[in-house]
Amino acid sequence: MATRQSVEEHLQQCEDAIRIAQEQYKKASMQEHLHDGQYTASMQMLEGAYNDIAKLALSCNGQQREQLHRMRLQLQQLQNEMILHDH
Repeated sequence: MATRQSVEEHLQQCEDAIRIAQEQYKKASMQEHLHDGQYTASMQMLEGAYNDIAKLALSCNGQQREQLHRMRLQLQQLQNEMILHDH
Protein backbone atom coordinates (compact mmCIF):
# COMPACT_ATOMS: atom_id res chain seq x y z
CA MET A 1 0.00 0.00 0.00
CA ALA A 2 1.33 3.42 -0.94
CA THR A 3 1.71 5.89 1.87
CA ARG A 4 -0.09 9.19 1.86
CA GLN A 5 3.27 10.94 1.85
CA SER A 6 4.51 9.10 -1.25
CA VAL A 7 1.28 9.92 -3.10
CA GLU A 8 1.58 13.60 -2.13
CA GLU A 9 5.22 13.68 -3.22
CA HIS A 10 4.37 12.20 -6.60
CA LEU A 11 1.48 14.60 -7.05
CA GLN A 12 3.82 17.51 -6.25
CA GLN A 13 6.33 16.23 -8.81
CA CYS A 14 3.53 16.08 -11.37
CA GLU A 15 2.45 19.62 -10.59
CA ASP A 16 6.05 20.78 -10.99
CA ALA A 17 6.32 18.99 -14.35
CA ILE A 18 3.04 20.57 -15.48
CA ARG A 19 4.21 24.04 -14.43
CA ILE A 20 7.51 23.68 -16.29
CA ALA A 21 5.83 22.25 -19.39
CA GLN A 22 3.27 25.06 -19.43
CA GLU A 23 6.09 27.62 -19.26
CA GLN A 24 7.84 25.93 -22.19
CA TYR A 25 4.58 25.79 -24.12
CA LYS A 26 4.09 29.53 -23.65
CA LYS A 27 7.69 30.26 -24.66
CA ALA A 28 7.32 28.08 -27.73
CA SER A 29 4.17 29.96 -28.69
CA MET A 30 6.02 33.26 -28.57
CA GLN A 31 9.50 32.35 -29.77
CA GLU A 32 8.88 29.42 -32.07
CA HIS A 33 11.98 27.20 -32.50
CA LEU A 34 14.43 28.87 -30.12
CA HIS A 35 14.09 26.40 -27.23
CA ASP A 36 13.30 23.05 -28.84
CA GLY A 37 15.59 21.16 -26.45
CA GLN A 38 13.88 22.58 -23.39
CA TYR A 39 10.48 21.92 -24.94
CA THR A 40 11.40 18.30 -25.57
CA ALA A 41 12.84 17.93 -22.06
CA SER A 42 9.64 19.24 -20.51
CA MET A 43 7.63 16.75 -22.57
CA GLN A 44 9.89 13.98 -21.29
CA MET A 45 9.30 15.17 -17.72
CA LEU A 46 5.56 14.90 -18.30
CA GLU A 47 5.95 11.39 -19.67
CA GLY A 48 8.12 10.34 -16.74
CA ALA A 49 5.65 11.77 -14.23
CA TYR A 50 2.79 10.01 -16.02
CA ASN A 51 4.61 6.66 -15.89
CA ASP A 52 5.60 7.08 -12.24
CA ILE A 53 2.07 7.72 -11.03
CA ALA A 54 0.71 4.90 -13.19
CA LYS A 55 3.05 2.53 -11.33
CA LEU A 56 2.21 4.07 -7.97
CA ALA A 57 -1.52 3.67 -8.62
CA LEU A 58 -1.10 -0.10 -8.55
CA SER A 59 -0.42 0.00 -4.81
CA CYS A 60 -2.94 2.67 -3.77
CA ASN A 61 -6.34 2.61 -2.18
CA GLY A 62 -9.39 3.79 -4.13
CA GLN A 63 -9.23 7.44 -3.09
CA GLN A 64 -5.52 7.70 -3.87
CA ARG A 65 -6.05 5.95 -7.20
CA GLU A 66 -8.74 8.50 -8.09
CA GLN A 67 -6.38 11.40 -7.25
CA LEU A 68 -3.64 9.88 -9.36
CA HIS A 69 -6.06 9.21 -12.21
CA ARG A 70 -7.11 12.88 -12.28
CA MET A 71 -3.46 13.92 -12.32
CA ARG A 72 -2.72 11.49 -15.15
CA LEU A 73 -5.52 13.05 -17.15
CA GLN A 74 -4.01 16.52 -16.62
CA LEU A 75 -0.58 15.29 -17.66
CA GLN A 76 -1.97 13.56 -20.71
CA GLN A 77 -3.97 16.62 -21.77
CA LEU A 78 -0.89 18.85 -21.59
CA GLN A 79 1.18 16.25 -23.44
CA ASN A 80 -1.40 16.21 -26.22
CA GLU A 81 -1.46 20.00 -26.44
CA MET A 82 2.32 20.13 -26.65
CA ILE A 83 2.44 17.43 -29.31
CA LEU A 84 -0.17 19.17 -31.43
CA HIS A 85 1.37 22.63 -30.93
CA ASP A 86 2.99 23.84 -34.13
CA HIS A 87 6.17 25.30 -32.71
